[in-house]
Amino acid sequence: MNVKTHPGAADLREMILRMGAMAEAILDKSLRCVRERDADLAAEVQQDDLEIDRIDVAIDEGVLRALALRAPYAEDLRGIVAVKTMATDLERVGDLARNIARSGARLAGHPTTDLAARLEPLETEALRQLRRALDCYEALDAGLARAVIADDDLLDQMQDELVATIVGELASRTGETSQAVDIILIAESLERVGDHATNIAEDVILIAEARNVKHASKLGKTGTG
Repeated sequence: MNVKTHPGAADLREMILRMGAMAEAILDKSLRCVRERDADLAAEVQQDDLEIDRIDVAIDEGVLRALALRAPYAEDLRGIVAVKTMATDLERVGDLARNIARSGARLAGHPTTDLAARLEPLETEALRQLRRALDCYEALDAGLARAVIADDDLLDQMQDELVATIVGELASRTGETSQAVDIILIAESLERVGDHATNIAEDVILIAEARNVKHASKLGKTGTG
């Protein structure tokens, strides 16, 4: 990876967009592993996650250099700090993809059931939210960022409903308990992808409007300038 010696805000932005594309790709591959019951894909995901970790480390180093050497103005400073927090979220998406792939590898050792198909709406929504979070960062679109934040509850609801349905069916699904557990773990990972997408969207608002909206709903505020 060609990282400049003293990256500025624009260089860090390019790095985070590359990292975001990789996070989206690894999440999609991990879900393919589950759908196709392909243990080889699970092994690929483990390797892909290492590259995301490498970019995360490079961004850490770039942020420190930018802060120490460039004395950035307020707008650039917000962008640099936000890149660091977004990198953390994207690195965790990579970790979640790795966990999903591990579940997929275990599922590959069992006969096919309809359980994995139950995940499809949740998969679609998690990928959609991550894609929109990355889009709003690329465009620095605070309006789209707010739409991403507003949709976070949808993934929570979808996960809760899926888990409740599967748990309610366990008694009648003799021999499928271990598969059901992995499907529940995957559902939880997908819900957490939505949380990370929300975090990225909140960072976009911080960059675009100098407004901190993290925990705004809990604190009863619209964010501070």
